[in-house]
Amino acid sequence: SIPINQPTISREKTMSDDQETKPAETPKVEEEPKKEEEDKVKEEESTATFEPVVKLDEVEVKSGEEDEETLCTYRSKLFIYGETLLDKGTGNKTWRERGIGEARILRHREHQRIRFLMRQEKTMKVIANHALDPRITLEPNAGSDRSWVWSAYDFADGELEEKVFALRFANSDIATEFKETYEKYQKEMESLLAGEDKADESGEADEAAEALSGLKTADEE
Repeated sequence: SIPINQPTISREKTMSDDQETKPAETPKVEEEPKKEEEDKVKEEESTATFEPVVKLDEVEVKSGEEDEETLCTYRSKLFIYGETLLDKGTGNKTWRERGIGEARILRHREHQRIRFLMRQEKTMKVIANHALDPRITLEPNAGSDRSWVWSAYDFADGELEEKVFALRFANSDIATEFKETYEKYQKEMESLLAGEDKADESGEADEAAEALSGLKTADEE
């Protein structure tokens, strides 16, 4: 008999139904640190304290105004006429801003002398400081009805210097009020200085009388 060749069945690997429907496994994500571990880390944080190498003692700073009373105050802008640092010695003078602040008139509680004082509002640096000399005259600034110009022997920079100032206010009404107030206290200062001069003259006369009396006594002896 003739042998019959039977068909061969291919046994290639195929994906089963379970494998087709089963989702692919995703990589595992590392778990977040547990709360206990976080607390432990916090406990291990540095709590060291460091002492300063140099200890600074608190020092009371005096302004030099402790024995004075403020008679008036006006917010304004101060200008000064003179040479700049670049023009020093050239004789070239210009107006430059000195600062914004409160222009004040102060009276000393003990000897009653009156002065003009102004500080730069941000740094508190003294930018004008002079006595209300009765000889000072406030002149109107050219082209402005809200500012005054005057010259005075000023001590703001630590030594007595003759300076020319201009003070500008918010409006003409405030400028007029300042001038009236300034001149009022100038008259008060004038009366005070006149009284001091009389007192000095009287003291000198008494000393002279005592000296003459002593001479007479010596002559009599």
